[in-house]
Amino acid sequence: MSDSPAGRLQTLFEGHRLTPTQRRIAHCMVRRAADVPFLSSVELADLAGVSQPSVTRFAVALGFDGYPALRKHLRESVPAVAEELAEHNEYQQAVLGEIENLRHLAELLADPAPVERAGRLLAASRPLPVLGLRAASSQARGFAYFAGKVHPDVRLLDEGGSMLDDRIDAAVRAGATALLCFALPRHPREVVDALAYARAAGLTVVTVAESAFAPVAAHSDLLIPAAVGTGLAFDTACAPMLLGRVLLEAMADELPDAQARLEEFDVKAAARGLFVE
Repeated sequence: MSDSPAGRLQTLFEGHRLTPTQRRIAHCMVRRAADVPFLSSVELADLAGVSQPSVTRFAVALGFDGYPALRKHLRESVPAVAEELAEHNEYQQAVLGEIENLRHLAELLADPAPVERAGRLLAASRPLPVLGLRAASSQARGFAYFAGKVHPDVRLLDEGGSMLDDRIDAAVRAGATALLCFALPRHPREVVDALAYARAAGLTVVTVAESAFAPVAAHSDLLIPAAVGTGLAFDTACAPMLLGRVLLEAMADELPDAQARLEEFDVKAAARGLFVE
């Protein structure tokens, strides 16, 4: 498991049966992993949108006497990255935070089995619906753009509304067996509802989210986490974007004609003068 703040928190939470409220607190703590050792129970409750007693009960559920004991444990175990961040301005801190997120992702990928399984599921689905709304729409669109060069039928679902379920139904009727979802904070209720609908329709849901405790986890068959940066006014998503490219690679490895499709595209692009060299 990663030695990053987020990785240590994930390890701390593993093996505990958490209530929905406690999962919400855990989700918040993973998102703000570098800050949590220095937050009061009231501040953490406010960030998670729960009551202060809920934070205390959460600490007890993890085996601590209370929240002060949990915070003391986190302060003692937090790696040097927190001290390093304090020595830089806010823009540098944001970049260093993303470097830490990428390091965490690299350590997670030491076990390639989940990504390889995802690659098989995505390659086998014809068509392949790719879902991402609001903040995650750019991640979904980027994946769909490149996936369309090697996969014969990729369907981008980046707009919500009453047609979303219809488009999932259409994909299922056309033969889809899996759906890839990019889910980033803040999580739209539509995404959670769409994943529940997709699973009820028989699709296997593969999700990229910022933590295993994200609201979409309960409606995902395979969730691979990639942390987002929270140091700026708007979240940064370098790790989810890179994980999307890793999934592309794993999917292409499962498509026997992927290389031929890429070569065909290059020939046609050259004939059309599509790119300026």
